[in-house]
Amino acid sequence: MRSPILALLLMGAFAAQAQVDLQPVVVEGVVPDQATKAQILDPLRELYGSDRVVDRIQVESIPTPPNWGSYVAGMITPGLQRISDGALEVNGQSVRVSGQVVNEAQRQQVASELSLASNSTYTVTNALQTGGSGQGLLDATLGDRIIEFESGSARLTQLGQDILAEMAASMIEIGDARVQVVGHTDDVGNRQANLALSHARAEAVRDHLVTLGVPRANLSVLGKGPDEPVADNATDDGRARNRRIQFQIL
Repeated sequence: MRSPILALLLMGAFAAQAQVDLQPVVVEGVVPDQATKAQILDPLRELYGSDRVVDRIQVESIPTPPNWGSYVAGMITPGLQRISDGALEVNGQSVRVSGQVVNEAQRQQVASELSLASNSTYTVTNALQTGGSGQGLLDATLGDRIIEFESGSARLTQLGQDILAEMAASMIEIGDARVQVVGHTDDVGNRQANLALSHARAEAVRDHLVTLGVPRANLSVLGKGPDEPVADNATDDGRARNRRIQFQIL
């Protein structure tokens, strides 16, 4: 008897650049109906973004274990974003997760989340390996959000501080990895002034992370001004995307 199959391929390491550069997440396999397909795709698109999810799921009339689609959908948790170069494979009631995570704590946490999302009849094989750089975790934590500052200044907004609280937790989880905080601006105004502003904003981010428990010795700063845009500076949306902070593992 043919079993329903899902293979979620977390292709490539998470990029250190803008969200548009992140590798696709490919989902393929065979499910029993369109409702089950939607049940799986919806949380994937919410987690990774619709543009990143490549749908290769086929629908065929096959039997499934009770509530199979609900259990699989429950396995699509934020913990998967900690995996790079990996895969989540569900063949009937057999589950296998592979790829790279930063440390043993993450390895155990991801497998535990998968076990909790299913039930005792599902078998979870943990093939995750440790030793990843941590870049995937930082990129997943930041997502497509922008660290915001008050206009024309290096003063963080409350939203910017809230995001940095999450970033600090991820940096502490990574351990002693050195992280470079890189500031970027749009191209409005004088280039030298923008370079200075981007550097000041990177310094403000570093200082705030230190207050949240990240060792100062683990953080360096760099201001690149308008020199590395990721969007068109001719539009309001493009300029907003270019005014950003990056976090790069060194």
